[in-house]
Amino acid sequence: MGAANPNALAGEAGERAAEAHLRANGLRILARNWRNPADEREELDLVCEEPAGRGGGGAMLVFVEVKARVAGARVGGYQAVDRRKKGVLLRACRAYLARLRPPPAGYRFDIVEVVHAGDARRLEAMKAMKVDPRVASWRDGREVWHYRDVPLFPVRTNHRHDHRHG
Repeated sequence: MGAANPNALAGEAGERAAEAHLRANGLRILARNWRNPADEREELDLVCEEPAGRGGGGAMLVFVEVKARVAGARVGGYQAVDRRKKGVLLRACRAYLARLRPPPAGYRFDIVEVVHAGDARRLEAMKAMKVDPRVASWRDGREVWHYRDVPLFPVRTNHRHDHRHG
């Protein structure tokens, strides 16, 4: 057997850091690397559940795309989720939703960007800025940035935007 692919290993480490960040913020992981049975190319990195908050309205189903990058990458993880990638993700989300009975009370799409090889100065800058830990954290030497409720679903769906965290 050959050596493991460094990109695959970095991606797996990024997903572990993203999971740790999400769990620390109260989300429950329901599925990892879920593939649409009708088209195996359509994959959801993480499917999570966020419990109902103070605003009520039931639990929120959260589809999460994890993008791992090295510090200083030319294209950041958030920007890497372009129109083409969003189309693939939307099809995968719809396939996942179609299998649920009853349907969830609400759902949203998030991106978690994991920056490998961040340095201590960036960690100190994050602390100095008093970044909300729901937005950014430091996990095993990696920066984790959580972008909530990223536009993906058409307005006419039963998608409910989540405004519990401002």
